Amino acid sequence: MKEIRVKRVVTDKELMQFIKFPWKVYAGDQYWVPPLIMDRKKILDRKKNPFFEHAEMEMFLAEQDNQIVGRIAAIKNDLHNKEHNDKAGFWGFFECINDQSVANALFDTAIDWLKKKGCDKTFGPANPSSNDEYGMLIEGFDDEPRILMTYNPRYYLELCDNYGFRKAKDLNAYKLENKKVAGSEKLKRVAEIATKRSGIQITSLNMKDFDREVAKVKYVYNKAWAANWGFVPMTDHELDHMAKDLKQLINPKIVLFGQIKDEVVGFSLCLPDYNQIFKKMNGRLFPFGIFRLLFGKKSITWSRVITLGIIPEYQKRGLDAVFYYETLNRAHNEGIDLGEASWILEDNAMMNRGAQVMQGDLYKKYRIYEKNI
Repeated sequence: MKEIRVKRVVTDKELMQFIKFPWKVYAGDQYWVPPLIMDRKKILDRKKNPFFEHAEMEMFLAEQDNQIVGRIAAIKNDLHNKEHNDKAGFWGFFECINDQSVANALFDTAIDWLKKKGCDKTFGPANPSSNDEYGMLIEGFDDEPRILMTYNPRYYLELCDNYGFRKAKDLNAYKLENKKVAGSEKLKRVAEIATKRSGIQITSLNMKDFDREVAKVKYVYNKAWAANWGFVPMTDHELDHMAKDLKQLINPKIVLFGQIKDEVVGFSLCLPDYNQIFKKMNGRLFPFGIFRLLFGKKSITWSRVITLGIIPEYQKRGLDAVFYYETLNRAHNEGIDLGEASWILEDNAMMNRGAQVMQGDLYKKYRIYEKNI
């Protein structure tokens, strides 16, 4: 058996090897969307990414015959453990050739690091948390991922199962088509009744008052999702950082707020699927990728409803239907008639029911694995 050596990422050269290794795994894969290299650098920068103000991470590379054959990161998220009163660790950014011994060496290394940090169980993949790219694709391999969703080879499932990881939770993704939504009398009726009863007003993001709009997001975000499995609140610094990154990508007409009287009660973030453009850029924004980005926006045919939240006092009143109805109609006005609602916890009855009312097609599933260590 060829020797497998797992080493910690220390140098800038090793960091670039870590970032660029997926190009080896996905060579020839028609569905893979190369991430922007500059974006990956930003996410992994422990000095600049505010996630690391409350978390630790170590990155590792696996080598065999002087070739990189795999990578993984081990992550300890103190904010998660404070929120859930546990000692969990995470693994993420996992990529590996189809070799169980290499995968085992990577998982062993990540788990050893987490044990030394006092963790007694692990979840993954998290890149690097549930507020970022999350979960492993387990169904729906014959399609490209939507923006900020994961994609992986089918054999990763065997690598995880054979190592002893087990399902913690599955995440659903629904395909939404405007022609089906427009024909859903039930959705229209529910939205109209909920609007009339609640008096909710739906408004689009005001880019001229961006900071104030971000403050509204902060108010809703950590209240609306607090009860969800695996939820980790975002700090003000993290939300500001995320807003800055997304500012250049959002279409304000499909980022919606719901207000009843003087209170903001809900928020939905829908992004055009820039993966349709990123796929052609091969990871590089410069020198010519920026032009693809600027001039390719009008060619985008998909969007993704990334997050939709109603504060607890106003849940179960049909307001989610109002947001879905408004989002799909406004996206249609922008020339986008296909959407993905993702991700939705498999046992989040309200959100799954909302997607089903819109005649959404459950076309992809993702898995969070767990293991006691």
